[in-house]
Amino acid sequence: MQRRMLFIFALPAMLLAMLVMGANAALADSPHFISEGTASITSSGLYHVSMFKEAGLGNTVSTEKITLSATATATYACINGGGKHPSATNKETVTGAVSFTGSFPVRNGSTTGSISVGPPGPGSFTCPPGQTLTLAFVSYTGVMLTGVAGDTSAEPDLSACLFLGVGIC
Repeated sequence: MQRRMLFIFALPAMLLAMLVMGANAALADSPHFISEGTASITSSGLYHVSMFKEAGLGNTVSTEKITLSATATATYACINGGGKHPSATNKETVTGAVSFTGSFPVRNGSTTGSISVGPPGPGSFTCPPGQTLTLAFVSYTGVMLTGVAGDTSAEPDLSACLFLGVGIC
């Protein structure tokens, strides 16, 4: 009878203890961005986020995958040998979703890093002989950093004129 009573009371108590300890372990891993980093557009038209920081990753993972995504608009123009854009119609604007996923080392439950994503390509747009296809303008909207656990950090919308003086921007 004592064994049965011990079993009736001890088993639920042990199960409850395991549940509570498991819940604490699960709550310890709560990924979130604590620094969104610094956003900029490079001279080549990449959207670049430098020095973001994600924490709450726990001590059981060694790497974290982070994705930088956005809607990007790129205007490509044909530039002649004199550095001029000879025709206002000789350009192409392309809009599309862009993303890049990087893998970052985790130390003490957090990771830091920098990540970039490029504009959409010009598609089938080409320039006549003697002219060079050039990315003249780029704009990024709806920019988001996303960790593998689904945590996010909104980044600022940015645009840049990369080729001044051709009447595109």
